[in-house]
Amino acid sequence: MPNVSSVSEFLLLAFTDTRELQLLHFALFLGIYLAALLGNGLILSAVACHHRLHTPMYFFLLNLALLDLSCISTTLPKAMANALWDTRTISYQGCVAQVFFFVYFIGAEYSLLTVMAYDRYVAICKPLHYGSLLSSRACAQMAAAAWGSGFLNAVLHTATTFSLPLCHGNAVDQFFCEIPQILKLSCSNAYLREVWVLVLNVSLVFGCFVFIVLSYVQIFRAVLRMPSEQGRHKAFSMCLPHLAVVSLFVSTAVFANLKPPSISSPSLDLVVTLLYSVVPAALNPLIYSMRNQELKDTVRKMFPYMLLKHP
Repeated sequence: MPNVSSVSEFLLLAFTDTRELQLLHFALFLGIYLAALLGNGLILSAVACHHRLHTPMYFFLLNLALLDLSCISTTLPKAMANALWDTRTISYQGCVAQVFFFVYFIGAEYSLLTVMAYDRYVAICKPLHYGSLLSSRACAQMAAAAWGSGFLNAVLHTATTFSLPLCHGNAVDQFFCEIPQILKLSCSNAYLREVWVLVLNVSLVFGCFVFIVLSYVQIFRAVLRMPSEQGRHKAFSMCLPHLAVVSLFVSTAVFANLKPPSISSPSLDLVVTLLYSVVPAALNPLIYSMRNQELKDTVRKMFPYMLLKHP
């Protein structure tokens, strides 16, 4: 049996040993990070500063933008710093913090996407009860529940993961501290504790996914019964961005964590992890604004020069 070792730091994945390519990775990550900051920052500013957007849908969108910013800020700055300064190390405490906050924000985001599906369901299938079912107090409680569930999930996963003894060194085959990669370093007879936590987590995720799917089945049935083509177009414009975000998030996250070992490789693991941990934060603002004329008009009014160029 391998010796149990005490770890004071971890070595993150090195993209390349060539200095020019390291700087290229830094520039690429910086571009993605700035795009996420700009897009989500615009949504936060638009929703917070314009009373016309103080509705449940935009309140949840504000929370989603805040979670996206938090999630990408947990992983990408450290990866950029390592690429810029040609290093791989992250302290043990830093790795614990990365795991905690990443799981926290990812878990809260998935819970929030479930709440947003409920919001769309009520808006389209029960419009007469929308004001009572999604009052300001109810929205605040649902958002708090989403953030709280992410926090509890993060505490459980972080405590379980870092209570495991490590027998296989300290090299993490990922650009940030990701739980599946840390589990590969644990002793073979110890990681089963975290597996049971993962099974519980997958069960909850599946339950939320079923809720989202059933909500959209009811939504599409209601939309197809609408007599007005304009009404159907408006309903689809409200729902399709959320459905696209959920599909991207769920498909990449599930594949990253449940793909069979036979097709696993460092390159594939890296691409899939980027798709669920980094790309959504940059794409979500674009997805939500593409078909939302009200949001686009509000953002343009924040910048008079943009309004002049794009009447």
